[in-house]
This record gives sequence, C-alpha cells and structure tokens, in this order.
Amino acid sequence: MIEKRSIDYVPIAERHGKVWHLWPVWFSGDAHLATVATGVVGVALGGNLMWMAIAVLLGCAFGTFFMAFHSTQGPQLGLPQMIQSRPQFGYVGALLVWGVALIAYIGFNAFNQILAAQTVLSLYGGDQTLTIVVFTLLSVSLAVIGYDLIHVAQRWVAYILIAALLVFTLAVLARGHLPAQEFTLREFRGVPFLAQFFAAASYQIAWSIYVSDYSRYLPRNVGVAASFWWTYLGAFVGGTWMMLVGTLAAALYPKLEVATALRAAADAVLPGFGKPLLLCSLFGLVTITSLNYYGASLTLLSVMDSVKPSRPTLTKRIVTLLASTVVATATSLALVSSQNFVAKFGEFLAVLLYLFTPWTAINLVDFYYVRKGHYSVREIFNADGMYGRWNWRGLWAYGIGFVAMVPFFSTESWKGPVARALGGADIAMLAGLPVSALVYIAACRSLDVAGDRRRAHAADLGLDPDAA
Repeated sequence: MIEKRSIDYVPIAERHGKVWHLWPVWFSGDAHLATVATGVVGVALGGNLMWMAIAVLLGCAFGTFFMAFHSTQGPQLGLPQMIQSRPQFGYVGALLVWGVALIAYIGFNAFNQILAAQTVLSLYGGDQTLTIVVFTLLSVSLAVIGYDLIHVAQRWVAYILIAALLVFTLAVLARGHLPAQEFTLREFRGVPFLAQFFAAASYQIAWSIYVSDYSRYLPRNVGVAASFWWTYLGAFVGGTWMMLVGTLAAALYPKLEVATALRAAADAVLPGFGKPLLLCSLFGLVTITSLNYYGASLTLLSVMDSVKPSRPTLTKRIVTLLASTVVATATSLALVSSQNFVAKFGEFLAVLLYLFTPWTAINLVDFYYVRKGHYSVREIFNADGMYGRWNWRGLWAYGIGFVAMVPFFSTESWKGPVARALGGADIAMLAGLPVSALVYIAACRSLDVAGDRRRAHAADLGLDPDAA
C-alpha cells in the first residue's frame, strides 16, 4: 500500500487514474477551515459582505487560473512540481524556490494545526497541545501511505463536504438575516477589497508549488485542457464556496475566532448544525495537511538531491516527512496561544504572494511559451547536465520581478511607497507577474530553443520503453 516513488520519474506503465479525479482532490483541498479563515481577511479590515464576496470570487478566479495550468505539467512530465524548477533555475539554483516552498508547507501546516486545536476546543473542550499531536499523527499517517490513498481520501471528503455545504447554503438562503448595509454596493472600501482579493488569489496560487504532485501518475494522453479544467473547477468551487462561508460567518460574528464564528453562523440559520459542519470542515483540514506534509517531503528530497545526488528511497521519504512534521508542530505550539490569528494568517498569505508570484510566472512561461513542454527527465537529475547548476535566466527574472513588487508591498511591518499612496492597498502581484515573465522571455532570446529540444530528446532516448 505504501507509495515507493517520490521525486523520481513515473514510467508510463505505472500511470493510472482518471483525469476527473483531480476535481475532488482540489475541491477537498480547498474546502476546509484554513480556507474559511482566508474569507475572513477583508471583513476583519472593515469590508462589508457584498464587496468581500465579490473580492473572493474574483480573487479565486484569478489565482486558480495559474494553479490549474501548473497541474497540467504532471501528466506531461511524470514528475512532482518542485523538481521541475531545475530547467528554469538550475540544478542548485532551484534551491531558492524550494526554500520558499518549505516556508509555505511549514507555515500552512502550523496554521492548520492551530485551527484544528481551536475547532476541537470549540466542540469538546480539552487540551490544545494533545489535539495538535493527534491531528498531526492522522495527517502524517495518510501522507506516509501516499498518492493513491490521498486521492481516495479526498474523494470521500469531497462527498461529505458537498452535502454539508449544500445544507448550510440552503439554510442561509432560507433563513439568513443580515443588516442591509452588508449588501449595499455603496459601502465600497478599497483597502479591504484589495486585501481580500489578493488573499484569495495568493491562497489559490500557493497550491501551485505541488499541484502536479497529484496529477503526475495520470496517463500522459489525458490532455492539457482536461487536466486544466478538472483542476480549475475543483479548486475554484471548493475555494470560493468555503471562503464565502468564512466571509458570512465573519460578517455575522466579527469578534469571534474562525471556528467559533462558523459554528455560531451555522447554528443561527439551522439550530444544531454548527457542530456537524465544523466536524466536516475538520476532515478536510486533516487531508490538506497530509498533502502539505507529502509536498514538504518531496521538496526536502529535492534539496537533498541537489546537495548530494542520490537515489530516492522509501526510507528517505519517511524521514523527510518526520522532519517537516517536527518543525511544523513546533511552530504551531509556539503560536497556539496567539490572540490575533486572522491577522497573522493574512500577513502570511501576503508574504506567500510576494514569494510565489515570480516563480509561477517564470515556470509557466518556460513550460508553455519558451520550451513548450520539451524537457529531459534524465537531465533534470544530472548535476552537470544541460540545465546547468545555476541558470542565470530564471534567477535574474525572479530577482528583478521580486524587486519590482517591493514598492507595492503592504504588510503590518512594512508598506512600500506605492502601497502608502494607495492607502495601504496591496497590488504587488500585478507588478510581479508581468515583470518576471517579460524579463525571463527577454533572457531566453539567447537560448537556442531548437538545440535545447534536440538535446532533451537525445538524452531521454530509451527512458521509457512503454512510451508511445
């Protein structure tokens, strides 16, 4: 039952599954309590329900677009997402991106563990430390078994969550009552709107760092359009629906923490339903935490391979899983008593947005525009191969794109001059995406793309005898 592969290539003979399986993976991946917390960000800053709902819809639609395009890379290459960064950044240079990914994995899981502790405390009381430990053990156990069990678990969680969310949504439509000012379009406030828009967008983009980890076993012939749309619809529907639940709960109970507000909102429209809804959301939180641990393990294995090339093994995968678990759990225990959880979570999402924006632009431009999906799997694992140890093109584009966003940064600790001029509004992504993409395209004008393709083809001859 335990998955044997990790960062290595998945041969055609081992490919399996159906492309529609991506829908429940990313519906459940988004439909949980951490997503609810993302929908609270704008209301916490003073936005009204109507405008924050619009911001959630637009932000999810925008961010999921990039995430879904990354998903299509899995069936084409048969490799996990992060190892695919070597052609753009180099065998060693990709460590920059992997460091960013590890920050995301550890950060998300620390927040997930805190949310789980708050939820169980709200439902049953008890010790938060013990809850975090039990929650973590469940999540890690699923990650150890790996890819196939994660897919099965996500499908069952999706069915449960759809039923629970439908009941809650119908109850809100039938019995929900909010002040009229929560629905007026005249109450527009720019800073909360932009904060909510980019919180939703960055939350969705954050999945890009491992989205193709869960499509890489699919047959190569599933097609780009099919893998894109099944991923997009799953993530968009799950993310938007759950964020809107959070937005509604925050509008009803702005002074309560996330789990308590959600329970109170559900009980208000359907007495007694708050507890079942929280439990269903907790199931999703367990499985997405498993995905994060699984991705952290693959990223750590990639780091180890860059430092000292070696064959990935099951033992190494389990060791890296345990290492990421220890760090995330220690972080959550340090933050569990925090009195300003939503603000810290919003700040974390903003930092992720800054760090991932240049990478997602460079990776997608390289895959779809420059190299058009033509890579050598063997050379990706060759320290002295055609992609080099350091690829100045990707590194320069990342650095310039990141610097271009600095004037637009807007966090509690520092606001750039443009952000201050806009009253604290954060539009950094709108600068980082085009600058990183254009700089990378300009740098690749010196790349012999035809020669690169020939070398990649020659290097992979005989790689997979079962390939068509």
